[in-house]
Amino acid sequence: MKVLAIAGSLREKSYNRGLVRAARALAPSGMEIIEADISDIPLYNGDDDGDDRPAPVTALAEQVKAADAFLFATPEYNYSIPGVLKNAIDWLSRVPGGIFAGKAAAIMGASMGGMGSSRSQYHLRQVLVFLDVHPLNKPEVFVSAAHEKCDDNGDLQDEATKEMIGKQLAALQAWADTLQ
Repeated sequence: MKVLAIAGSLREKSYNRGLVRAARALAPSGMEIIEADISDIPLYNGDDDGDDRPAPVTALAEQVKAADAFLFATPEYNYSIPGVLKNAIDWLSRVPGGIFAGKAAAIMGASMGGMGSSRSQYHLRQVLVFLDVHPLNKPEVFVSAAHEKCDDNGDLQDEATKEMIGKQLAALQAWADTLQ
């Protein structure tokens, strides 16, 4: 199973990119997690949307098409998903063929606050409805006080959180199998 992971942060040492790295290490047998790079996606402009989409958008769209499922790791900015994540999704939603449709997704997120990106995760679920993505309901992964659970490189150190990520990935694998 190929899982495309999309982190909603561009920072190299972000806690959410650290969650993706942890997920790659914790992936169950038969699951390959590939991290998407959204750093070169330009701001969405309908004038640039057509057969001549920017190359980074086309490359990401090919990754989405090839994926069996998705893993989103999102921080929370102003009670919502980061602009870079929403921008990438906006571009991809315009690609003909409903490239997200019918696929499973898991959502996780880390923040320094006490709610662990819960509001952004719920907003992301609303966006995924339009894309016809089927988010996994449980287990949820909300990493609060991420600065206490990750090292200076953003790498997850907390064993209880790693255990939750492992459970979420196993559930994602089962959910994706059910949907196929």
